[in-house]
Amino acid sequence: MSIEVQNISKSYGAQKALDNVSFSVKKGEIVGFLGPNGAGKSTLMKILTTYITADEGKAEVNGNDVLVNQKSVQQSVGYLPEHNPLYLDLYVREYLGFNADVYKVSKSRIEEVIELTGLSPESHKKIGQLSKGYRQRVGLATALLHNPDVLILDEPTTGLDPNQLVEIRNVIKNVGKDKTVFLSTHIMQEVEAICDRVIIINNGKIVTDKKLDKLVSEVTTQVIEVEFDKAVNEELFAKLSDLINYKNTQGNVWELTFETEVDMRPKLFDFAHDNGLKTLQISLKSKNLEEIFREKTKK
Repeated sequence: MSIEVQNISKSYGAQKALDNVSFSVKKGEIVGFLGPNGAGKSTLMKILTTYITADEGKAEVNGNDVLVNQKSVQQSVGYLPEHNPLYLDLYVREYLGFNADVYKVSKSRIEEVIELTGLSPESHKKIGQLSKGYRQRVGLATALLHNPDVLILDEPTTGLDPNQLVEIRNVIKNVGKDKTVFLSTHIMQEVEAICDRVIIINNGKIVTDKKLDKLVSEVTTQVIEVEFDKAVNEELFAKLSDLINYKNTQGNVWELTFETEVDMRPKLFDFAHDNGLKTLQISLKSKNLEEIFREKTKK
């Protein structure tokens, strides 16, 4: 296993940040680690990178115990913390050169990570002159300098505009082809675009740990948006089986929620015909990860 976490607990005074957390991550997986603010995500990442220690339990990265073999863990992990620490007065290559000396890696590796993270167009500038997106690239390049087997990325896309989001997403997907990636984010679209698997933590406990496609496929709630050609008497909806909720969003447009795995759109066409209505448009609104996340983490 690339990452093995067994019964990890961590408290800050009376507040329990992690409560008996266990999971494992296989080599080559890209795992999204999700949870509300204060759920314990950053705490666990800091434990995995040896920045802080757990109160109880055991964690290993690439078979190295985070307490016993800290140096080996640090050599096998590339870490991008939530608040990316950079020396803004240094040039990009100068900063990467400094870190290459720390990691004791060849200076030729600097050009490799610049190319890998798409830094080339801005690599001649000082870090302080770079956009937030390019500063994140510098952080990723630094995390990749020593060619680690595991990447731990804490909120790598925070504060980026839509174009920068796409750019950093592509960088992460690219480097994730031959590395294990464990990342936290609040942007569900990023998880859906990048990750193979989702772990959701809430109040310090794991509430979901599943492959992304399985998690979405297990959802039985079905939301259909339909527009009729004229007003509908709400009492008619009682004729629809498995309907658990309905809402008039605007004009003659309704959002109907069903509890069933069966596609209800054909039945809605029949419903309209039987009640003297016409459907002007109809669409299935599949439940996305954001809605699943809200369900799993609601108080």
